[in-house]
Amino acid sequence: MSIQTKNLYDRLQPAPKNGGFRMEGYWVWCGSVIKGEDGRFHMFASRWPKHLPMHPGWLVHSEVVRAVSDTPEGPYAFEEIVLPARGAEYWDGRSTHNPHITKHGDTYVLYYMGSTNPLADVQPGEEFGLTDPRCIVARANKRIGIATSTSVFGPWERRDAPILPTRPGHFDSFLTSNPAPVIHEDGSVMLIYKARQYEGNVHGNMMIGAARADHFEGPYRVVSEDPVFPPAKFHLEDPFIWHTGERYELIAKDMDGRICGELHAGIQAHSIDGLTWHLSDNPKAYSRKVRWDDGTETVMGSFERPFILFQDGKPTHLFAATADGAGGFSKASHTWNMVVPIASE
Repeated sequence: MSIQTKNLYDRLQPAPKNGGFRMEGYWVWCGSVIKGEDGRFHMFASRWPKHLPMHPGWLVHSEVVRAVSDTPEGPYAFEEIVLPARGAEYWDGRSTHNPHITKHGDTYVLYYMGSTNPLADVQPGEEFGLTDPRCIVARANKRIGIATSTSVFGPWERRDAPILPTRPGHFDSFLTSNPAPVIHEDGSVMLIYKARQYEGNVHGNMMIGAARADHFEGPYRVVSEDPVFPPAKFHLEDPFIWHTGERYELIAKDMDGRICGELHAGIQAHSIDGLTWHLSDNPKAYSRKVRWDDGTETVMGSFERPFILFQDGKPTHLFAATADGAGGFSKASHTWNMVVPIASE
């Protein structure tokens, strides 16, 4: 891949209104797409039942699923649960979320966030919120892991331990999530991730760290003693990275809009080593205002978890988890994964 000379924002095309992936009765989030050995496009997404609130229901009942389409745009049809609940004794036993699918050689590598808690399931009609003990325990148990398979259809081999645990006394002492990997040709990995630290008995703001591994199986070692984006200037989540052959590129959600000028829109940055990042000349990567293929525009309540599909080394489609409503998870009545074609340079 060559360095992208035109910013992503300027290359986004009208989005197909009937594209992407949605499911009746479920909140849908976190779309990540790969072309399978069958020549079709497979989306790995997260879902959880609508008897729970959109947020924070995912913390206790999310599961990674796979949907399929003949084209990148979709619509995608549900096929199977990929990472189901498997018991409170497992680190990822009660919730799987944040899927990021990639491939090295003949092996599909699925990065994801897992969590567990030893408490009862949330039943339909039962209140559930941020102060619920199940939510508090599940959030504190968020960790990054991998599952692998030689087929996009599975079976998937899950690990009994996360690849990126927390580190007491560091910026990632509370949780690790939002995995954003680049697996290089030699199998080594640069992994950008979201972290939070304990501040007393609660968590602080979101921060971005970096880890490396000599092989995707690990072990992974954190290579940033401090967050790679100084938290005094940057408040980010939902990173996605790729390598151009000469440098890393990153897009991420701007939590307060100070960088890109729009609340919860995206920023774009680049780095030679994955540790020192520089904002693009025009740092805005994407907007919550979506242009549809029928000529209309909508300011989405959410436009998050960005993922770029590359074909023949070129970015062709941006996927994002989106929600209707006036903004904020509590105001959403529907969520789905949408897709935006990217124009060639």
